[in-house]
Amino acid sequence: MGDHVDERVFTRQDRTEFREKTARCLDALAMMLADGQFEIAEPRLGLEIELNLVDGACDPAMANAAALDAIADPAFQTELGQFNIEINVEPRPLAGRSVTDLEHSLRASLNAADEKARSTGCGLAMIGMLPTLDEHHFTGEWLSADPRYDLLSQQILAARGEDIELRLDGPALGDGAERETLDIVCDTILPEAACTSVQLHLQVDPAEFAAYWNSAQAIAGVQVALAANSPFFAGKALWHETRIPLFEQATDTRSVELKNQRVRPRVWFGERWVTSIFDLFEENSRYFPALLPVSTDEDPFAVLARGGTPALAELRMHNGTVYRWNRPIYDGNGDRYHLRLENRVLPAGPSIVDVLADAAFYYGLVHALAQADRPLWTQMTFDAAEENLHAAARDGIESRLYWPELGWIGPRELVLRRLLALASEGLDGYGVDPAERDRYLGIIEQRCLTGRNGAVWQRENVAARERAGATRSQALHGMLADYLEHMHTGDPVHTWEH
Repeated sequence: MGDHVDERVFTRQDRTEFREKTARCLDALAMMLADGQFEIAEPRLGLEIELNLVDGACDPAMANAAALDAIADPAFQTELGQFNIEINVEPRPLAGRSVTDLEHSLRASLNAADEKARSTGCGLAMIGMLPTLDEHHFTGEWLSADPRYDLLSQQILAARGEDIELRLDGPALGDGAERETLDIVCDTILPEAACTSVQLHLQVDPAEFAAYWNSAQAIAGVQVALAANSPFFAGKALWHETRIPLFEQATDTRSVELKNQRVRPRVWFGERWVTSIFDLFEENSRYFPALLPVSTDEDPFAVLARGGTPALAELRMHNGTVYRWNRPIYDGNGDRYHLRLENRVLPAGPSIVDVLADAAFYYGLVHALAQADRPLWTQMTFDAAEENLHAAARDGIESRLYWPELGWIGPRELVLRRLLALASEGLDGYGVDPAERDRYLGIIEQRCLTGRNGAVWQRENVAARERAGATRSQALHGMLADYLEHMHTGDPVHTWEH
């Protein structure tokens, strides 16, 4: 969501100044890219995990301020809704047994945080969308206290000029049952808070950034198909990864008329393969008006002339309010600055080992594809990559995706026949320990062989409860209780029983 923003009213002059400052930041970035002075470190794994808070009845707990006070760990931070928090994991090298070390430390951190949060009457839930959320949880009173969240909600609604409509049809059911449909209207962006994700970061050489971004775009559909974990929202059985279309709708600044004019959406897959990271920052600046036009006094060219590291605060603020599924990041640390690729398509959960298996698969596959002699993105259209993302979100692990040379294929077969070997090759290129590589990719393999990811497990559990006579609400609460029990064991989801 960007840096801290004080409560305020933005003027027309603020917007003009911010646009000019953003353009100047963009010019400075172009000069920095030309000079080639960016830090290029060894490959590092960095991630953020968004979490939900639940009470003893498995309902959302609107208690993030109290929970964060109890946790008292700077790695945990606030998020949009009072039922959200986030953990930021310090980046670490990918080589050796780093992923296993991260698994152990992450488990310890989350267990400790959960124990402390329970002293405030809530616990942590690592799940793509909390299935017990409902419409009454999306009113303004449940926004987190930081003024930036209310400001952002106000600005999105003001740009849109009307309330936010959430409409989505669930899957067609073969047994003759009626398709479930979501159709609600909200006067805040709080439904976006229902979309809890894992964000993977990779520091990238500017000269190679386009290859990595294009590769990440090309595999986004496969990632979502394998990891889908968000099949329920507001009591409805919807897409396997409902988080994807809901996030697109919940932060949409366009009215119906602007959609009809094909104005670009704020949550954006993009529209073309790129040749430079500059293309992405430049598109963000050119196509999207500012939501939080907060300007600073920094002159980035003056900072560069002194040999310093410009913050490029306006560019970073603006970039943080354009929600690309694979987002470019500029960041500085002291007198060094670097570029990162942030992958945002994955849902949170189901277990820590599942999250890290998804991460290992992503890092290995994107590296192998970026280094390939014949780039994947030269063999498929950009539209096909975007269609894959939405097909995977809709139908999950049993979706049909397009892949060069193979045509239309299921993600399970695609991964088993081709992509696991590539991911293994990519992890070898990063120097990952072979036993560690095989362990995490083995979880991906078993997920494909069993056809069971988080979304499939959730659907099966709820269906079994409803066949036994439970109402939908009872089934969702019971399923979530089972889910949390399995989540705490730490076993991968393909081994979970109903």
